[in-house]
Amino acid sequence: MKTHGAAMRFGPTVLDGGGVRFALWAPGVDVLDGVRLERRLPGGTDQARWDAQPMEPRSGGWYELEVPEALPGELYRFALPDGLRVPDPASRANPEDVHGPSEVVDPSAYAWKDTAWRGRPWSEAVIYELHVGTFTPEGSFDAARRRLPELAALGITAVELMPVADFPGRRNWGYDGVLLFAPDSAYGRPDDLRAFVDEAHALGLMVLLDVVYNHFGPEGNYLHAYCPAFFNPAHSTPWGAAINFDGEGREAVRAFFIQNALYWIEEFHFDGLRLDAVHAIRDDSGEHIVAAICRALREGPGRDRAVHIVLENDLNQARFLGRDPQGIAEVATAQWNDDLHHAAHVLLTGETDGYYIDFAEQPAEQFGRALAQGFLYTGQASAFRSGEHRGEDPSGLPHGAFVSFLQTHDQVGNRAFGDRIDALADPARVQGARTAVLLSPHAPMLFMGEEFAASSPFLYFCDFGPELAEAVSRGRREEFGRFAAFENEAALAQIPDPNAPSTFEASRLNADEAQSGMHALALEDTRAVLAVRAKEIAPRLPSRPGSGLWQTDGRVLYLQWLLDGGATPVHLQMVLNLGTGPAHAAAPTGRVIYERACKLHAGGLHLAPGGLRVALEDAPHA
Repeated sequence: MKTHGAAMRFGPTVLDGGGVRFALWAPGVDVLDGVRLERRLPGGTDQARWDAQPMEPRSGGWYELEVPEALPGELYRFALPDGLRVPDPASRANPEDVHGPSEVVDPSAYAWKDTAWRGRPWSEAVIYELHVGTFTPEGSFDAARRRLPELAALGITAVELMPVADFPGRRNWGYDGVLLFAPDSAYGRPDDLRAFVDEAHALGLMVLLDVVYNHFGPEGNYLHAYCPAFFNPAHSTPWGAAINFDGEGREAVRAFFIQNALYWIEEFHFDGLRLDAVHAIRDDSGEHIVAAICRALREGPGRDRAVHIVLENDLNQARFLGRDPQGIAEVATAQWNDDLHHAAHVLLTGETDGYYIDFAEQPAEQFGRALAQGFLYTGQASAFRSGEHRGEDPSGLPHGAFVSFLQTHDQVGNRAFGDRIDALADPARVQGARTAVLLSPHAPMLFMGEEFAASSPFLYFCDFGPELAEAVSRGRREEFGRFAAFENEAALAQIPDPNAPSTFEASRLNADEAQSGMHALALEDTRAVLAVRAKEIAPRLPSRPGSGLWQTDGRVLYLQWLLDGGATPVHLQMVLNLGTGPAHAAAPTGRVIYERACKLHAGGLHLAPGGLRVALEDAPHA
């Protein structure tokens, strides 16, 4: 695989002739005082002498220094004029956590085995979201790598890692990262992550990485001290001043994030990125930073292999998901379809608190419409958001532009006790809804453990310093204090403390569950459904935009899509009972490819709760 473009300016560069070039963008530092590079001597400690050298000022607020004797593995930091020592914001490794020194890493030292890998088409995507720290008892890249054969055998084709960028402490979801180029040392070395991706490719698995470009975490971010231009106070966000994608000094800031995206694809061979909460990115420039990142990836590594970009975007902006006449994504490949999840959750659990209020009316109708057309909110007013309108028309998009699911880290972990959907609703109805998603023409996603209906919760956890830890714990209890179930102090006291090690430990996946009982049955059912998808549906994708149809009587849901990616266009038909009791329904026409909990009876289908039948029928070319 080729490395795109010139050497990145952010972070250290290991030079071909020996030595290292160090660089720091610090426009907030007085040139007369300057910045010093401090390198820890071999065998040194924090109390030992550091070798300090002044860095040379360059135009645009840059400081650089080439050190001929520097070697990979050395620890370094930058000393500001006021005496503050900071890690490299583009550190490639920070073995002593976010407040410690950075380490020089040689990206060419790893011997890749995946040189023939060119990725997989998005039509084959079956995504598995996992958190490295809780996926295995060891919580490491290496331990997760050893479990990849199980996922490939299950029928997974793409693994999506929650963010791994260096965060404070030893435990975190990953969305509090502050050193965006450094895989967190709690999970292992950078080459351990490379080995994870390498093994995945050997098994035919794509690997996507969740990245956070809308904010930095609240602890360990030193940019304000020497680089205030990284932030634009003209825009406010829940985390303070927005990242500066459109104000003075934006060129370097935009380059930082574009280079970060290229870095993960080029130096770690990831097959794509999931961009977290792009609705929280403030950018009024001519080319939105999301579009700029996608263009850089498409024109760079995307010339030689498949590179996919998935968005989380509460604004449902279809403009980011358009296709050219050849069906190629013009900006991003797909978006998480939270609307479908919310409708399914209300339908299965009856809960209408919080944002679920927007999906309280006719949830069966809404679930069907989400499967048939993608977004539900396409410009309507949201009751949860005080009448705010959101969303754009998705009718021109293929169904593969929607990543659909019944649960994610967010939807499980943002509950007070981290309850999974399998613990909240009738298992048969849940499995029926899950099968509908897995056999739809959407890009389906499972959250780790979902394949065997895991009983372990997934809680919100972190490992902040004492002052911030207390604020986070208090804020979480105040957040849930608005709900009737937590209206007294005794109930609030039961909510797990995010900073307690026990909260993290409780969230570890227990894979042994999958070996017996109802968990083993759920696993085999998931395996069977994914085998049907791989054989009957994936080869016939993409589906034709706007071809989804749905109808429901409140219990039985009828769905149809036109698949025209194969030699002959076909109608994919599905009949599903998500009601709480048995139902009679008209049977779909065509060749049955999957059914469960249904019988032909009196000219139609008798469906138990969660029962469904799926069929394919030839359709004429339009």
